Amino acid sequence: MSSQSTGPLSGLRVFDLTRVLAGPTCVQMLGDLGADVIKIEKPGAGDDTRGFAPPFLPGTTESAYFVGVNRNKQSVTLDIATAEGQALALELIARCDILVENFKVGALAKYGLGYDQIKDRFPGLIYCSITGFGQTGPYARRPGYDSLIQAMGGVMSLTGEPEGMPQKVGIPVADLFAGLYATIGVLAALRHREHTGAGQFIDVGMLDTHVAWLANQGMNYLATGENPPRLGNQHPNIVPYQVFATADGHIVLSIGNDPTFTRFCENFGLAALLEDDRFRTNAARVANRQLVTDTLSPVLAQQTTSWWITQLEALSIGCGPINRLSEVFADPQVQARGMVVEVAHPSSPSGVAKVIANPIRLSATPAAYRLGPPTLGEHTGAVLSALLGMAPEAIASLRAKGVV
Repeated sequence: MSSQSTGPLSGLRVFDLTRVLAGPTCVQMLGDLGADVIKIEKPGAGDDTRGFAPPFLPGTTESAYFVGVNRNKQSVTLDIATAEGQALALELIARCDILVENFKVGALAKYGLGYDQIKDRFPGLIYCSITGFGQTGPYARRPGYDSLIQAMGGVMSLTGEPEGMPQKVGIPVADLFAGLYATIGVLAALRHREHTGAGQFIDVGMLDTHVAWLANQGMNYLATGENPPRLGNQHPNIVPYQVFATADGHIVLSIGNDPTFTRFCENFGLAALLEDDRFRTNAARVANRQLVTDTLSPVLAQQTTSWWITQLEALSIGCGPINRLSEVFADPQVQARGMVVEVAHPSSPSGVAKVIANPIRLSATPAAYRLGPPTLGEHTGAVLSALLGMAPEAIASLRAKGVV
């Protein structure tokens, strides 16, 4: 694995003041695309997710959580609560193009690192701040957590069985979406800087991004003024588009339009339904959702999941099994697309760690895995020496004082 950057963001450097998930997701994407990343971590502690374990990377004390979102980063331990640490931070920022942080609103100003404090000194700097609620508004100073944002942002009211409790999504989607929207903002700001030479401030609030991806359900509310109900595994606008029990498990049946429903009925002994006004169009099926479900359920239950998948795929009707993660990573399509890669890791007995690959496929400048997830402070000496020209004795002195 080469540490030489060759991606579309090659030559750019990121000063990374993020931790946990939203910020690291953004910065890992930038790193995968070629940016050189300096991840700043508190001496002796580091990113909170280093302690989010078990599980650990096999044979190590490194948390799987941390390993999953911190490749292509150099770890530099630096105590920005000290005057010397702040001075070093500013020297490093002077050599960076992008700063990404996810501290609480106003927190970095205590250390002289707030945007308004440094923007005139670094006019070309792109400064991206990811917070729970953004920099303005009555909730701006509140802490933001994924489950809290899922609750406040509406998705929990839409997720779960109709008579059950509201449910959060099984992965931290509020964090992930905020990180990805932040990446888009950084890329747009880079394009602006190409034309003007000017940096800018990017304000990403997790609640904002959560509201943005309510998508069709958000629009359903705006169009009707009515709160969409929880529908379990059913689609609010398309029927049938849901989970059905089979003879030996479950299947997702996704019939997205009327011609596909006609094809389904004609091939599985249900042609009579096409003469019934309650089934003929998608709008009618949505209005008679329970009738459609009750009519199709005994039909799907007659055969096994594999039988249905074989038959439906031959007819180009959307369907799929409900895979556990063991089945996801064993899936031939997932394997053919190379969605698991090995990256170098100094703590692993094998010297490598398996991580989930970047899904963006660029034909000329693909994502690269130059650096494995770093151990705490692994690159402190190398970065301070290479970028700031510091001598080993000076770095040793800083270590002795706990600055790095």
